[in-house]
Amino acid sequence: MSPNTKKNFLGIGSFILGFGFMGAMDGIIFHQLLQWHSVIMNTTRTGQIASDGIFHFGVTVALVIGGIFLWLAGRPSEVSRGISRLVGGFLAGAGIFNLVEGLVNHHLLKIHRVKPGDPNALFYDIAFLTLGLLLVIIGEAIRRKRPRVNEV
Repeated sequence: MSPNTKKNFLGIGSFILGFGFMGAMDGIIFHQLLQWHSVIMNTTRTGQIASDGIFHFGVTVALVIGGIFLWLAGRPSEVSRGISRLVGGFLAGAGIFNLVEGLVNHHLLKIHRVKPGDPNALFYDIAFLTLGLLLVIIGEAIRRKRPRVNEV
């Protein structure tokens, strides 16, 4: 496999893994532990559980696909700036999950909020989006950072 293909697999795999990981964290923390919301709130409890199950299945598929891409890429240390690509891609993928999920589900489709019914629901939604944006910015900064000339 060419070095360029390995770089691409590393970038794609780390991004997808980060996306799936943040989706899993969203499901575990907000859906299960805190029980603040389900994917679809305006339905029966059975419908809420089913919507969460489909969501969890989707993020599990993302985790597996990301893992396969990373496995195909090989060791990140054997790719130019591989660790930076891995960490940066992971954080960017996690941030994009928050941004997409927050904008689409919370604001466009309005199928749930981060903490529906709370008097400060908008604060939670904005904090969720802000975290996503920060993760993307940090991830991209790490991914794009060039080594100094005197570094090996």
